[in-house]
Amino acid sequence: MKVGIVGMPNAGKSSLFNALTRAGAEAANYPFTTIEPNIAIVPVEDERLTEVSTVIGASDIVADSISFHDIAGLVKGASEGEGLGNQFLGNIRETDAILHVVRAHHDENILHSEGSVDPARDIETIETELVFADLEQVEKRLDRVVRAARGGERSAVAEQGWLEQVREELLSGRPARGIPMPDEMEKSQSVHLITAKPVLFVANVDEGSDEVPAEVAAHAEAIGAGVVAVSSRIEAELREMDDEEAAEMRAELGVGESGLQRVVRGAFSLLDQIAFFTVGSGKRAQSWHLRRGLTAWHAAGEIHSDIQRGFVRAEVIPYEKLIEAGGYSQAREVGTLRLEGRDYVMQDGDVITVKFTP
Repeated sequence: MKVGIVGMPNAGKSSLFNALTRAGAEAANYPFTTIEPNIAIVPVEDERLTEVSTVIGASDIVADSISFHDIAGLVKGASEGEGLGNQFLGNIRETDAILHVVRAHHDENILHSEGSVDPARDIETIETELVFADLEQVEKRLDRVVRAARGGERSAVAEQGWLEQVREELLSGRPARGIPMPDEMEKSQSVHLITAKPVLFVANVDEGSDEVPAEVAAHAEAIGAGVVAVSSRIEAELREMDDEEAAEMRAELGVGESGLQRVVRGAFSLLDQIAFFTVGSGKRAQSWHLRRGLTAWHAAGEIHSDIQRGFVRAEVIPYEKLIEAGGYSQAREVGTLRLEGRDYVMQDGDVITVKFTP
């Protein structure tokens, strides 16, 4: 899963990136600190994977990962060449979701490009620039698609109709996500629209706060977006500590779970993802993610395309049943390990072993 991070300069994007990745992206008190896109692959922590690995005596643990793409801050007029962020929008067009960092803290030592803290104004600025950036892409694509549509190509005709609807939506200042893509379209040929992606707002709040500002929460609800509150500065400091020190500091600040956990959970919920687990040869315990409602056959494809092609059946057990039984052999004895076919709908927390023909 790929998540693109956007926001105003000094909104706390790079500090959040540091908190999420410990990658050390430069964070400084002036605009456009992030000049080249920062990309980091982060393991997704899941306590259930640890429990599964313990009960089976795993010699290796491999967590699924999520990649974060941090680009330079966007400013008013970015679509017309202002600032640097517009140069890097292409780096997040192919991400799965957008993480929109909104400044909501009141540290007077941190400059604001607009001179004051106003989350609602900043959200409107970023969303407007993304709409303009998508509009440019749509108009370029339309020029090419119209020619193919005149020849009667079915997918081109469908795409032209969709693009024209999207253009009208964007011209009205609304995001593209309200216009569903028709089945006839070949998605690989379409533009990648930023405003069509699900959004998670991250309110960068004052130290010790866990509350989302009312105006941010209201806007997120109005457009069907997710929202979490994080103090980027505190989270960046906590990620430099060991687990015990970080836990003590969280207790002192009254902050519960880590910002990483809140943001990752929020990002996965945007795409309605579930987790499942496998135990491979050599007792490797591994976590994977899959869109809710997909089947054991789809899960096999996440593991390896060869396994999906040769799918015969799957041994499936809910992770809590495996823990309760104390291992695979005990689970077989009590009958909680099941054999399922390719159409079995995967459930969150399933542990699966796919039998396949090479």
